[in-house]
Amino acid sequence: MKLRHKIILLAVAPLLLAFSGIAMAVFYQATFLAKQQRSTVEQAYVSSKEAELKHYVTLGRAAIAHLYNSKQQSPATQEEAKKILAALDFGDDGYFYIYDLQGKNLMHPRQTDLVGKDLWSMTDPQGNFTIRDLINKAKSGGGAIRYMWMKPSTKKLMPKLGYVVMLEQWGWMLGTGIYLDDVDEALNKIDIQVAKNIQRTMSWIAGIAIISALLIALSGLALNITESRLAEAKLKVLAQSVVSSQEDERARLSRDLHDGLSQLLVSVKLQIESGQVKLTQGMAGPEAAKGSFSRATDQLNEALSEVRRISHNLRPALLDDLGLVAAFEHLADEFEHDSGLPVSFHAAGDFHTLDEISNTVLFRVAQEALTNIHKHAQQVSHVNLQILNDAEGVKLVISDDGRGFDIKGVANHPHRGIGLSNMRERLAAINGRLELQSGTDGTTVTASLSNGEN
Repeated sequence: MKLRHKIILLAVAPLLLAFSGIAMAVFYQATFLAKQQRSTVEQAYVSSKEAELKHYVTLGRAAIAHLYNSKQQSPATQEEAKKILAALDFGDDGYFYIYDLQGKNLMHPRQTDLVGKDLWSMTDPQGNFTIRDLINKAKSGGGAIRYMWMKPSTKKLMPKLGYVVMLEQWGWMLGTGIYLDDVDEALNKIDIQVAKNIQRTMSWIAGIAIISALLIALSGLALNITESRLAEAKLKVLAQSVVSSQEDERARLSRDLHDGLSQLLVSVKLQIESGQVKLTQGMAGPEAAKGSFSRATDQLNEALSEVRRISHNLRPALLDDLGLVAAFEHLADEFEHDSGLPVSFHAAGDFHTLDEISNTVLFRVAQEALTNIHKHAQQVSHVNLQILNDAEGVKLVISDDGRGFDIKGVANHPHRGIGLSNMRERLAAINGRLELQSGTDGTTVTASLSNGEN
């Protein structure tokens, strides 16, 4: 596959993936909103039906209130009440019905064949006891209830919303209901319309994705870039990067020489000149000059240490000459000499398989950790340095028995923790990891590289 084809593929593939993700998100969100809309419409519709049914039941009770509240109660009074309720209807399928509390139908104007029958054990196709549930609802205070019932106008079993109340004085359950097939039909229309809208939206997204992919492909094909030009451009960028890195390193070295070594040498020069002047003075001159020369000697030692530090920072030559273990031994001896702290060094395993970059990173991490101990650790009496290479990978551990420090506090401080950040960044570059533990019993720095990372 040619390079420009790869570029086009790398441009088109993420675009198509992005459009696919957008399409999935839009489809999910639209479906979710459609369900919410359907549920809201259904609840509002059913609530209005419940209010309507409650109004009908109130009217029905008002129609027979003069009989129900009459002082002269007789079977004839109840029969007259049944006739009044049977005559009340609303629409083709709206009517009242009456059952006693044992499930016997006492009045049904649309299905007269049910009158007088015991329907206590009657069940719908789902096995629900229809009349029993209606009576229980009435006994519990009345209200709306859903159930299945044959619609008189169509002779088909349909979902129905009923509203029932108790007439305690006569032992009746009075109820009425509205069939919900029109509700289902309205909701189905909403579902169909929503499905069409979602399909139309998906089509738009697919069309935009196809057009965008074609435009990218055509733009890519229109580019007349040869592999040699790309290689030349890459080489130019690489050369610039190398030059920039060299300039950065030179600037850093210049700062180190100017801010550290140069100032020390200037101070040594001044101390020597001061000593020379004091030598020409009377009896007290030589003693005073001796102090100046002593300070000059100390500062020369500092300058030598600074030269060694700069040299090591530029490139630890021991890594190339003697290997990682020997470089660590020298580092431990050097630290012990400079700081006066005893250092225990231990190495186990074969380190010849480590590449040059990993060797350098581990050495720099150890340098930084020991430098932090020398500068910042308090009440340290002993330092441990060990490096291990086993089946799990390489592990470098530097620990001391000092008072420790607040890891979170140092990490959040704007002007502290630079050395720790440098260690983390160096290890992250080779997919390693840095772990810190610090407390009153000391601090432990652990750098780890798994077998796949070296």
